[in-house]
Amino acid sequence: MLKGISFDVKPGEVVAVIGPSGSGKSTLLRLVNHLESIDQGEIRVGGRYVGYVKENGHLKPISGRARARAEVGVSMVFQSFNLFANLTALENIMEAPVRVHGVPKAEAEALARRLLAAVGLSSHADHLPQHLSGGQQQRVAIARALAVKPRLMLFDEPTSALDPELVGEVLSVMRALAEAGMTMVIVTHEIRFAREVADRVVFFDDGNIVEEGAPADVLDRPKMERTRQFLSAISNESDDEEVA
Repeated sequence: MLKGISFDVKPGEVVAVIGPSGSGKSTLLRLVNHLESIDQGEIRVGGRYVGYVKENGHLKPISGRARARAEVGVSMVFQSFNLFANLTALENIMEAPVRVHGVPKAEAEALARRLLAAVGLSSHADHLPQHLSGGQQQRVAIARALAVKPRLMLFDEPTSALDPELVGEVLSVMRALAEAGMTMVIVTHEIRFAREVADRVVFFDDGNIVEEGAPADVLDRPKMERTRQFLSAISNESDDEEVA
């Protein structure tokens, strides 16, 4: 449960959210994307509510949340890819533009092929997800999220389900998005990636923001003892993995 936090993201900013399991990181993204309902407070993207209207000072959920996300401009990439198993890579990317936005199929296909090229998968357009590696599936998922032309991209530990040798190809796509100026909130355990790409790092613990600031400050010179404990634990786990 999140505890009365205040969280702002500037256009073009890349925010890396780190913290232990159960600290509220993924819940934050799910609330922003209205995959979970807000109990109190409010969340706005570009000044607009995602799937809510305000009536008599209270937020009221509305139907058609997928369309609301698309209209506001929020896309999310999940840990487990969440591709449609019966659709090809190309069809997965076309699905939302056609069904949610009403984009003509020919236009949606042209966009999908451009996005597949951007993530290095032009030759895999007709492959079903089961015939793609985990890294390839996640790159298709990123292309699918981009197909609705979002103003904000949410990434929920996008590399946690991948074998170590596949992590780099996904992070490379995300690095290119950051360099292109995409606004992103990334829940991640990839500390090196957060240091290299993020404009700001936010450390969550027990539903609270414990510390936030520039990567060099939070990751290299943390002020809070809880942050230091977490980073030390992460460092030890990385050392153990390298030894193994």
